[in-house]
Amino acid sequence: MPLQLAAMEKDVDINKVVRQHTEMENFFTGGFAVKGKNPVPEQPEQEDNAAVAEAAGELEKIADEVRRCRKCDLGSLRTNAVPGESNPNARIMFIGEAPGADEDAQGRPFVGRAGKLLDKVIAAMGLKRSDVFIGNILKCRPPENRDPRPEEIISCLPYLQRQIEVINPEVIVALGAHAARTLLDTNKSIGQLRGQFHEYYAGLGRAPIKLMPTYHTAYLLRNYSEENRKRVWEDMKKVLTELGLPIPERGKK
Repeated sequence: MPLQLAAMEKDVDINKVVRQHTEMENFFTGGFAVKGKNPVPEQPEQEDNAAVAEAAGELEKIADEVRRCRKCDLGSLRTNAVPGESNPNARIMFIGEAPGADEDAQGRPFVGRAGKLLDKVIAAMGLKRSDVFIGNILKCRPPENRDPRPEEIISCLPYLQRQIEVINPEVIVALGAHAARTLLDTNKSIGQLRGQFHEYYAGLGRAPIKLMPTYHTAYLLRNYSEENRKRVWEDMKKVLTELGLPIPERGKK
């Protein structure tokens, strides 16, 4: 192939990728406008600040344990553990599979390209990152971002289970097949699971928590399509409806 033609085709591919990512970002941000009241209900004047502070303290204790953990080989391979972060009183928890390279470097969940897209999804819902809690099934990055191994999940899952018990969210959003399958103890595909609420049981004597599986934002980046974006947004609209929050609508330009 002539070098000039090859260079032209490469430019076309790059332009296509840039255009697709721009369209995806616009879908989750600029194209929506919140109508009605503030989607985050104001806290009552007599809010139990002591309970929130206690929950924050318990989450920090769990985070400290995660940072010291060496229960599996990942503990000796990581740069930083990634316990999870944000609101100890969150109504929604977003749970992914495992940290990636950016997360491992910073010790924070969802801060890479997939994380930036998750931020846009949350913003499209009329919320902020500080309104929700974000974490993963694994607290350490698997080498080369490989799939979590069963023994790693067994070692790490209790940390997440304790976080869920402390926060006691109204809805869990499971991002991707690994998170959904682990939390629901099923082998079904994400295509079979997404789009409908399931029940997650946090412990004996506790009411089940609504769980909505949806596509991982990393999957959206790899498998760009209008249909996949709409599927995720349909899932998030069901979450908002479950919480009694207003659904942002596409703004008219």
